[in-house]
Order: sequence, then C-alpha cells, then structure tokens
Amino acid sequence: MKINCCIVDDEPLALGLLERYVDKTEFLELKGKCNSAFEAIKILNNNKIDVLFLDIQMPDINGLEFSKVIDPKIKIVFTTAFDQYAIDGYKVNALDYLLKPISYDEFEASALKCQDSILSSTSVEQNTQQFIFVKSEYKQVKIELSNILYIEGLKDYVKIWLKDQTKPILTIMSLKLLEQSLSTNFMRIHRSFIVALDKVTSFEKGQVLIGDSVRITVAEQYKKKFNIFLSDNSF
Repeated sequence: MKINCCIVDDEPLALGLLERYVDKTEFLELKGKCNSAFEAIKILNNNKIDVLFLDIQMPDINGLEFSKVIDPKIKIVFTTAFDQYAIDGYKVNALDYLLKPISYDEFEASALKCQDSILSSTSVEQNTQQFIFVKSEYKQVKIELSNILYIEGLKDYVKIWLKDQTKPILTIMSLKLLEQSLSTNFMRIHRSFIVALDKVTSFEKGQVLIGDSVRITVAEQYKKKFNIFLSDNSF
C-alpha cells in the first residue's frame, strides 16, 4: 500500500532533504512539495494526501495554525528546528514531531509510525464495510460484499462472480483498483484472481476450492500470505 505525502517547508535545503528521504522510502509516494501553507492548500485540494510533513516556522501562516484547518484524517508530522513547539504540536494531534537536522533513521521511524496508524484506520473501516458500487452496463450497481465468491481480472475489466447468479457482473476497471476498495475478507491469490476467504471450502495441491466446483490456483508469489491466513485460522 502506497502512502501519499506532501512536504511543506520554506527552507529549500530542508525541502530537498525530505524529498530525498521520501524517494528512499519504498511505501511513500510524494504528491507535492511547496514552501508555504497557501501552496499546500492547492496540493491538498487536488490530491488525496495521507501524510503531511509540515514545517512549523513559516511566513504568513505557520504550521501550527495551518494544521488546525486541514482535514483531520491527514496525519501530520511536524518538522522544525524549534523544540519549544513540541508540546503545541501534540495539542493539535500531530502524529509525530521531527527536530532538525533530521536523520534518515528518524524520518523512517516517523514514516513507519504513520504507516501503522493509516493501516489500522483502514482495517477498521474495511471491516465495517458491507457493500461497494461498480459501474456496469451504464449504471452504478450495488454489490453486497457477502455475496461475492471471487473476482476475475481480465485485460481491461473484471468479472465479479456472485452467489446464486450464473453470470458475473462486468465492470471496466483494473483488478488492482478494485482490490483497494475491498474488505480484509478478500485476498488476491493470483495475478488474475481475488477470492472471498469465507467462501473457500478447501485447499489442496496449491488450489483453493470455491463452492463445489470452482478451482483457482494460488500463484507462487501469493502462497506465503495465503499460508499465513491458513495457519491463523487452523485449529
């Protein structure tokens, strides 16, 4: 899972350093960098940002003031040379606080903290999710997640196979994009297949059985993850 981030700092050297740190961190993706809160607003309005690396001491609007007006879902990591701001930072629910000069180890630890927080929030949201909407035949179709058996990815579209229906629902989208909207009850086990874990009736010879007749091979790169699922649910 990629985490979208933005850097706001009025010092060019600090901005460049944090950009290099982001590039070095595999799970972070830089969506924008700027030197003022006013420029940051444009980036936030045009991109889904998960984490904001935010300098405190900036002209016009400082980081503390700016943090109070942005979407509370965005995780804030304050970056500053002034340690007296630390207490104020936590008053606005900053997830972390980095004191300049910032080493990569410190940055990475903070980024991992953000990742854990985001994954935990996402897991809670997904576990309460009950349905999705997909576009099929010029309309938005509501699909109850509990009715999905498995999902098959083809070149430019996917087939969603449901209980008690002989024909799948077809929608033009990538399997990867659809995977991001599914709950934790679903797992990708092949480049072209996602299965509903509660619909798996057996597993043998490297294949899962869905219902009584559908067999899907677990590809090599997904076997470790699937085996962990099996071990966690074996008695």
